[in-house]
Amino acid sequence: MKILHTADLHLGQVIYQNYDRSDEHRHYFDQLRRWCREHQPDALLVSGDVFDIQQPSATVKKAFTDYFVGLHRQCPAMHIIITAGNHDSASRIQADSAVWQLANTHLVGTPPPADSGQCADGWQDPYIIRLESGYIVALPYMAGDRRDTIQAILDKVAADNTRGLPVVMMAHQAVTGLDPAGHSFDIGTLRTLDPDAMGTGYDYLALGHIHKPQTLGHPEDADIHATATHPAPVVRYSGSALHVSCDETYPHTVSLVTIDRHQGDVQIRQLRIDELRHFYVLPKDGSSFTSADEALTAMNAFVADGERGYIRFRFDTKTDLPSNFGQMVYDALAPYHDEWRYNPKMLWTGQDDSQSRQKEEMVFEVAELQQMTDPMLFIERTRDQYPGLDLEDVRKAFEEVKAEMLLLNEEEAANNHEPSTLTEP
Repeated sequence: MKILHTADLHLGQVIYQNYDRSDEHRHYFDQLRRWCREHQPDALLVSGDVFDIQQPSATVKKAFTDYFVGLHRQCPAMHIIITAGNHDSASRIQADSAVWQLANTHLVGTPPPADSGQCADGWQDPYIIRLESGYIVALPYMAGDRRDTIQAILDKVAADNTRGLPVVMMAHQAVTGLDPAGHSFDIGTLRTLDPDAMGTGYDYLALGHIHKPQTLGHPEDADIHATATHPAPVVRYSGSALHVSCDETYPHTVSLVTIDRHQGDVQIRQLRIDELRHFYVLPKDGSSFTSADEALTAMNAFVADGERGYIRFRFDTKTDLPSNFGQMVYDALAPYHDEWRYNPKMLWTGQDDSQSRQKEEMVFEVAELQQMTDPMLFIERTRDQYPGLDLEDVRKAFEEVKAEMLLLNEEEAANNHEPSTLTEP
């Protein structure tokens, strides 16, 4: 079995509140289409976060259709399997699944039932794609530990797999042992599952959610110029299609995976993605600017010699920037018509991390805010803007309000003889 594994497309992303990335995605799909033509895989897997927000615009939806119809026309025999991630709307992904099957494309948005043990046999079938060369178990994003459900699907495959064909499973999940480089969260705050929770019986686990390409337990695979072969099972993040933020300083790749047989060898070749725009930090020599004029002069010289990209500044903490510094940068870059773009999240040197967070301008992406279902997360991220704020008092207040709402909901449900439907955020 031969597959191409990618994930975290984030179609429709507007980065730094200002810049549309549609031309960068178009450049990525041009490469993906070429790789499909050259390697003729049995399947192309997209492991979640197809869109950047749960309600993408009509323009973004059309781009999605154009890209994947184009891939199907390029390789009509190739199966395309797309699963929903935490940025996607599961129901919206699922709604179009029947139509997309006409293009040999399988969309899996809705996760399996949490109480699958009570379901009649056959509930597993929508999550199993049977190919001539093997099996794909397609799991969308699922919150919490669902190991019994996952294992039941893998057991169904095992019972059917009398020919010893390769088994690939897709998931959008953070698992213990990953390298979260480039993500804004701290590793201690990231909710992860033990790899054992993903069940047994697969040969290759095609993961999405973490943007750095990596094979768990095989740090040597960081060399993107080498082809690696490991005994099954293998757990791998393909990485995101684009550098989703300036902190993702590593190369991004698509994984070309070949599996000879069930419980056999898994060969991984990384195909390097050529990014249309790269991320740059000025000064490039690792030093820090000490004035706005110094930074603007260096930036003007840099962009005049380059092609396109995103620019971020590194300043010494003692630098006193004018209040309109951001507008000065935008004005200087205006003649380049968005080929050069400005990242307003400064890097500050000469201070500890807490001082740096206090000095840095608070900038949130739309999708980042959309994921903040807990109001305390936003308050904690912006605490430096409110000197003297007692987070414990605020947290207790929210807990009291939440408890009161749960109680009111239970009373109302009891009066109406209905089950309570309010869940904790």
